[in-house]
Amino acid sequence: MLITGVKIWPCVQSLKDQEWKFSRSKISQIFGNILELTDDEGNSGFGYLHAIPAISTVHGAALAALEWMVPLLQERPIESLAETLVEIDKAIAGNTTAKVAIDMALHDLMSRRHQVSLTTLLGGVHRKRIKQARLLALKSPADMATNAARVVQEGFGTIKLKFSGDEAQDIERIREVRSAVGSAVVITVDPNQAYTSKGFIRAFSRMDKYDIALVEQPVPAADWSGLALITRALPVDIEADESAQTVEDVFKLVSERAVDVVNIKLTKIGGFRNFMRAAQICEAGGIDCRVGAMFGPSLVQAAGVHAACLLRSDRHASELSEHLHLDNDPFQALNVENGYIELPAGHGIGMGLQTTQPVETA
Repeated sequence: MLITGVKIWPCVQSLKDQEWKFSRSKISQIFGNILELTDDEGNSGFGYLHAIPAISTVHGAALAALEWMVPLLQERPIESLAETLVEIDKAIAGNTTAKVAIDMALHDLMSRRHQVSLTTLLGGVHRKRIKQARLLALKSPADMATNAARVVQEGFGTIKLKFSGDEAQDIERIREVRSAVGSAVVITVDPNQAYTSKGFIRAFSRMDKYDIALVEQPVPAADWSGLALITRALPVDIEADESAQTVEDVFKLVSERAVDVVNIKLTKIGGFRNFMRAAQICEAGGIDCRVGAMFGPSLVQAAGVHAACLLRSDRHASELSEHLHLDNDPFQALNVENGYIELPAGHGIGMGLQTTQPVETA
């Protein structure tokens, strides 16, 4: 029961909206990689190398790290997954996204070999479908209102507005969006660290009438005291995203009750094992958590669906539909119906390659 083959394929995807942006960057193309691990019985497991400079890392550096770790995987016993991941983590500092690709592929391979779904391997589900929120890229208030009406028409009951940190413009954005979608749609907002703590408290006093359900990471990631101040001051759920990079960060956020919700992403937290640890910390501390957006192919979104199905609480919608605005997906379709994604059927993550496979690069 050994890993006998390792392949790395390019996964280059363009956004259908070439002007897609948030407060820190514009994203028009994503350079990632697919990792395939094969065992001695011909089973394959897939992982994804996430690389967006303003979000996770630079592609070239992440790919180099993954290629450097490949010899550590060859001829490894599949059943020693935990030991392998510990050794991988010790072998190279940082490079979380490269380690996530390995973590994802190992879990996919082990569950496929044992002919069970990934959620079964990890202990079973609390639900088999996950409510989704769609992201609205940063644009003019009128354009965001138009896009909001469109995604609601597509069946989404929750939308997340990107904010710029310009108080007047952000207030106009939520005013026009709320007017366009009506009162029944759930609206969350994400300034992506664009405000100071008191600046956002002031801005929120003018936004509150538009019924905001959740505010994600309004202040810089390192401003823990500002995040806690906003959490104590405002009557709305405050969520940590960029402040929750590691399991240790999650422990600190929960133990200090600095937020109401923690946004846990596989590509950020370090894969499935760290996801489970972080989720258990949140549950033990009475803090909600959810799975946030991870730009990439349907494989990484499906992996996120498995993770979300493991969570006890689903009070807030996850954000695993962003593959819908990416081209050139090498994996099978992951459908979204009426704002929900069903847990993929089959073994492992449940996503196979399309008939046309990408070209091997390493």
